[in-house]
This record gives sequence, C-alpha cells and structure tokens, in this order.
Amino acid sequence: MTESNTATPVTAESLKKMLLQNDPAFISSLVASTASAAGFGDVVSLATMRKRAIAKGIWSAPKGELRVAVVGGSSLSPLTDLFQHFVEVQGFSCMLWSGSFDNHVSEIMDEQSELYAFAPNVVLIVPDERSCRYQGRLDDPREQQEQAVNDLVAHWTRLCTVVNQRSGAEVILANNRLDPSFDPGPLRYRSLGSDYAFRKYFNTRLGLAAPNFVHICDVEFLANRRGTLQSVDERTWFESKQPYAADFMVDVAREFAHLATHLRATPKKVVVLDLDNTLWGGVVGDDGLEGIEIGTTSPRGEAFRAFQIYLKSLTQRGILLAVCSKNDLDKAVEPFQKHPEMVLRLTDIVSFKANWGPKSENIREMATELSLGLDSFVFVDDNPAEIDIVRQFVPEVATIHVGEDPSQFVRLLKDSRYFEMRSITTEDVARLTLYKQEAERQALRSTTTDMDAYLSSLEMEAEINQFRSLDVPRIAQLINKSNQFNLTTRRRTEMEARAIAESGAPAFTVRLKDRFGDHGLIAIVVLEIAAETAIVDTWLMSCRVLKRQVEELTLNEIVRLADLHGCTRIVGRYLPTSKNGMVRDLYPRLGFRMISEAPECSEFELELASATPMNTYIKLEEKEFAAAGAL
Repeated sequence: MTESNTATPVTAESLKKMLLQNDPAFISSLVASTASAAGFGDVVSLATMRKRAIAKGIWSAPKGELRVAVVGGSSLSPLTDLFQHFVEVQGFSCMLWSGSFDNHVSEIMDEQSELYAFAPNVVLIVPDERSCRYQGRLDDPREQQEQAVNDLVAHWTRLCTVVNQRSGAEVILANNRLDPSFDPGPLRYRSLGSDYAFRKYFNTRLGLAAPNFVHICDVEFLANRRGTLQSVDERTWFESKQPYAADFMVDVAREFAHLATHLRATPKKVVVLDLDNTLWGGVVGDDGLEGIEIGTTSPRGEAFRAFQIYLKSLTQRGILLAVCSKNDLDKAVEPFQKHPEMVLRLTDIVSFKANWGPKSENIREMATELSLGLDSFVFVDDNPAEIDIVRQFVPEVATIHVGEDPSQFVRLLKDSRYFEMRSITTEDVARLTLYKQEAERQALRSTTTDMDAYLSSLEMEAEINQFRSLDVPRIAQLINKSNQFNLTTRRRTEMEARAIAESGAPAFTVRLKDRFGDHGLIAIVVLEIAAETAIVDTWLMSCRVLKRQVEELTLNEIVRLADLHGCTRIVGRYLPTSKNGMVRDLYPRLGFRMISEAPECSEFELELASATPMNTYIKLEEKEFAAAGAL
C-alpha cells in the first residue's frame, strides 16, 4: 500500500470518541480515514466531524488559504461540500463561492458578477455533459461533426481564458463521461455523431487545446476507473440536477481537490530506492549476482524488470533516482555493473548509499548533497520496518511500502500521485545530466584548495535576459518550487509570469554554463520601481549554483537596471520562512544596510551612489533591456 505520514484509518465510532475526548490523534486519524473513504455517506460523515472539530477549536489549516469559486451547469452542492472537505484535510483553509444553477456563462462573462468580486485564486467549472453532444445526424459529413467538436472546444477555452484574464485564477475544468449505453451499436465509433464518440473526441481535443492555466479534471478517466454505469444516476439528475451518482461524486470532488492543492504542493524530485526485493528479487549479498531474480526468465523477475523500466521512464520527467540500501557497497553496485537484465545502471542513479547506517540518516545526507529539501524525496522499500523508521525520523519524506508482490510495484508508484507533472521543461528532462555534471564539479572542488583557482577553472559563462515568453514555463516553475534561496517566496502563476514578460517590466533571468555543462535557467529577479527606489520584489536562485558568485553577478544587474530606471537606491526585503534561512544574511553580505527588522519582514537598503561593481569569475554575455516599464 502507499504510505502517507498519517495515522492508520479508524472506525467512525472510534473517530467520534476521539473527537469527544479532544484526542490529539483525531486529526491524523480523520485525514487517514478520508484518504481511504470511497462512499458518499462515509465522506459526508467525516466532513461533519471535521466541522465539529473546527467548532471546538481543535482543527487548524497551516498551509494557507484557497479561495475557490465553483460554477457549472448542474447543482453544485453537495459536490462543493465534498470538495471543501478534501481540501481542508490536506491542511488548507478553503473559502468557497458557488454560482447559480446553469448560470456559468453569464457569471463568467459579466465583469461585475459576484464571481470576480469574490477574487478567487482557483475556479472550478463543472459543465453539464448533456450539452456535449452532436446536434445533427449520425450520417452527417465527418468534417461537419469535427467542426462541431472544435466549436465546442473553442467555447470552453474562451470561457476559461476570460476567467483567468479577469481574476488571475487557475482554472480546473471537468471533461465528460462517455455514454455507457449500447445505442447506437456499431455506429458508436464509426460516427462522431454518436454521444460516445463525440464526447471522447471532445475530451481529447479539449485536453490538447487547453492553455497552461487550465487543468483538466478527467471525469472520463475517473468514470472508467470506477465503472461508467456506476457513475451515472439519471434519477438524481431529473429530481435534483445532480451531475453524478453519489459515490462517483466522491471521486470527482477528490480529484478537483487534488488538482487545486497540487498547484501549491512541493513537487517530488527524488525517488530513493531500496535494492533487495525492491529492484530485484532476493538478497544480492547472500544469493550472489547469479541468484537474484531480474529479467524475463521468470514471472517474478519480469515484474522487477518492468518496475525498473517504469523508474527509468520517470527520469524523462526530471525525477531523480537514488539508492539507499543496507548492503556492502561492492555487492550493491555489482548488479548495476554486470547483470545483463538490469534496466537501471549506475549512470541512472544520482546518489548511491549502500552501508549499514540508518536509512533516515542516509536520506538526510542525500538532501544535503543534492541541495534539496527533504519534502522533495519519496522513499520506496519492501520492508515495513524501514518505512516506519524513515517516517519517524524524517517525516518530511513521503514513503511507499511496496510489499512483497513485484507485479504491483508499478501500480503503487503510479497511484501514489507523487510524480504527476503540471508541465515539463527542458531543465526537467536534463535534470539527471545536470546533477551528474555537478558531481564532476564537486570532484574538482575536492582537489582544489584555493577557492579562486577553483572558480576560475570552471570557466563560467552567464547570460542575462529580460523575461521572455519562451522562458515563461521554466520561470513559473522556479517561482513556485524554489524555497531555500528565495528571499520573499512570492508565488506567481504562469499567466502572471507571462504578463510580466509582455509588460517589459524590469525582470530578468540568469542562465549559467561552465566547462562541465549547461546549468540552464537558474536565477530570477523581479523589480518594482517606485519613484527613485528599485524594490526587489522577487529574487530566487537554484541551490545547485550556490557559492559560484551568481549572487554577486545578479546584484550587478540589479544595480544596472535600477540606475537605468533613474533610481537612487535599492530596497531588498527578506521574508523568513521555515526553509529560506540560508539567505537571511544575503543582503548584508552584499553591502546593504538594514533599515527595518521585524519577525515577518526585514528591509535592507543600498545607495546607488556608493555601489561598486562586484568582481566575479563569470564571463557575462550582455543583453539589451527596455528602459521603461515597471510593475
């Protein structure tokens, strides 16, 4: 089963008793029970207990607030109630606004509607799937039927675009179930005029055409997973305009909540793998290279091989693979080097820890070496005792207990949902190469005692560019996932990053390469010009280029832009979080003086008259910037 860092689900009666006694374990038990609940009545009961916990003051939402507006062509309650419960058990406070029945077009198109007055940061749209059908004949020309699909796709993408442009909100749009009836028989797939084929083609076209700020709630997939007939309840539609059968409504609400919270979740970047009975069958130290099960000579060995194939495919999404095994190092690496059936090789592994120390400590070392937060890691092991130790001593790390049946390993990882990507950038695809190159840099650093000589030997070259449309996906990705070297941790959607790029505001990116390879886009700065002051609104950087003088290079560019805009001083702000302590002293180190200090925000100032260019070993390729524009 997939493990989370919560308690085991308990019975409803036990939960009620825990709530009455103000038991501290109530919250984690409720979260675990919600994760396993599949029935409408069960989730409603859990939601009721959560509301009572709120009233008693024993429920908190530490991760922040979501403001969610819901519109659509059906009754929106109790779908919204289920959605709110799923969001809040994930640690968020959820403020909700619901539109009127089948009034979504007016609510979206009217600039003065309550939808925009509510100022949502997420908008859910639940169309009436009964409107997704071809209005003509089954034997109409295919071109005519395809045009009807394209027109409907254009209608929904336009509505989503209007929502985003007017509110800045991310949009989550439900697609449609497929018609579960046999009618019209063999013509079901031979004509787009059938409800089944029309909806299927529409869902595909919608997914391909949706802008990046639109996230599809895949109702078609959810219905196929549960069973399409079980997702339909025509009586409740006619009686109360409910869009889905009661239990299926749980699936849709949970998916809406997953998508909404995933927008703000820390992405997982590293899968830490056990070896024996996880990557292969048997114990390599006891059974030897010839005795382990891997490959096509047995069903069990084939299952382990399929698991390795899936793991290797994750690296194409930018997920890093690491090994943490209780083993002698020489025995642990041998299958990677010599076994002909192994899919994974040492070149696929970014960190290899094989020793007899606690796995929790090995994972902590990996996090330090890779300059990543522990909440970026997922630990996979067949041994429940090792899983429990990691959960206790590094609770930030997500865990997956794969158990004893390797035929289920791929499914368990896929259904963990830890490796879903909102988008894939060039940097994601090249991430393994980037970390391998970093290992080569560190090897060079270990042989060099003089820091100046080391930096000079890297032969670094930087490129600074004003925000460009082609960089927007990577810019948005860095803004929303960088936590450590991030002075204000201000988040922005991809649409907001694109708006900055199109405005010509003083915002720039830094790319870095050296003789070992290209780091890609590694730093972002957004300035706000207020009279004669340049305020550093956003300054963040990838931790893998720390202590390479990128900070000094970036400050030189900030000074240049401030001067270009007629400023006399620069003000930098530091908003402390639990993760960005490494930049607490950045501004003083770069010559700023503190002008105010408070627990929530400290401000620093640099007078341009006293600012002098900072020397670096980085060769800069100059780029032109627009002199006008400000946030």
